[in-house]
Amino acid sequence: MSGAARIKLWLHRRRRPARYAWLPQLLATERLSAEQLMALRQRRLERLVRFARAESAYYREALAALDDGDGIEIERLPVLEKATLRARRDEIRVAARAGVGARLAHTGGSTGKPLSFWIDDDKIERMRAGMMRGYRWCGWEPGEKILNFWGAQQDLKRGPGRRWRDFIAAERTVGAWEFGARELDAWVALIRSWRPVVLQGYASVLAEVARHVRRRGLRLPPLKGVYSTAEVLHDAQREVIESAFGCQVFNQYGSREVPNIALECRHHNLHVFSDLVWLESDPARRFLVTSLSDYQMPFIRYANGDSGRLKPGACPCGSPFPMIEMELCRANDILITPGGRRVYPSWFVHLLDGVAGVRQFQFHQQAADAICLRLVLDAPLDEAVARRLRQRVAAELGQHLRIEPVERIPRGASGKHRFVIAS
Repeated sequence: MSGAARIKLWLHRRRRPARYAWLPQLLATERLSAEQLMALRQRRLERLVRFARAESAYYREALAALDDGDGIEIERLPVLEKATLRARRDEIRVAARAGVGARLAHTGGSTGKPLSFWIDDDKIERMRAGMMRGYRWCGWEPGEKILNFWGAQQDLKRGPGRRWRDFIAAERTVGAWEFGARELDAWVALIRSWRPVVLQGYASVLAEVARHVRRRGLRLPPLKGVYSTAEVLHDAQREVIESAFGCQVFNQYGSREVPNIALECRHHNLHVFSDLVWLESDPARRFLVTSLSDYQMPFIRYANGDSGRLKPGACPCGSPFPMIEMELCRANDILITPGGRRVYPSWFVHLLDGVAGVRQFQFHQQAADAICLRLVLDAPLDEAVARRLRQRVAAELGQHLRIEPVERIPRGASGKHRFVIAS
């Protein structure tokens, strides 16, 4: 690291002491055994639940009948549904912590039903420390440059001193909610001139940048890792990103409400950061997530809309963190056929396997028996291919498929690209 980089890192540590205090604590838990980690998780759960029952009006009521004399069993705690979060947001938060830095945050509303919830500076700094821990999995060191491609406009508010803050943080963020060839050229030029060691962003945006690099036959400076976040990462996207950037993609899983839930290791297993969260999969395979360090607004057994299952066994990477397998959707992305069959988004994604020239796509169920496939294409779709797609959808799902070539597919308010939209 150069002398200038060391000075910037020193300045950043001075500006953000909390996250740099959190980081070594998070790194230390990586050295625990699986049994020690489970014991730590249980202690943090019990502390959180007792605090919430004492300090939160909602949890005082919801946990009134809880007998914790012999310890707390997480399965006996009530589930926090999104409808409850919307209706009782201010009762869930801890009024005594409504001081410095407390403010409302919002989800992007990709489901059509945005949420708001309370955060504070402590939560933000813990989130950033957790992200720094994750970057280290690719070999990144504090002070090395990170370039973000971000699709949510509300996250990129510019204010006084922003350029200086980005400078000492060795981090830049480009707005990637609407873009074309000119923006892609500018972003690739930025990578080549600024020379970050980590790229991070929405899976669909990273894949578009990667395709642009391959189409132009460009060479880039060496990268340590690419971090895909905010959207489902599909196999075709992973292949093009790793091919263009010459390094591994690390898939991240988290949410605005509860960040830093899981991260993919070099063996392509998603590990749950169980020093920060307790993640369950209920009988319906819904994820229930408990944030073990959020005392401003406790999320206990929160049904966040995602699904999957816990994965047994140990990973060759040696991490003590347990593993999960994600279902490739949120609840609102499941299409229902006229016969009542539930069809997961992965079926539609693989429907286009082998179809050349597709830059972007979106399936939209517009009626019980009708689906529109929007395609951004490099060249007109062959009619034989279109006929095969329509025949397969009709035969297997009993639905009519309309194919609509478009110039672009708008992103939602969250900046995310949705591959499948249910009616």
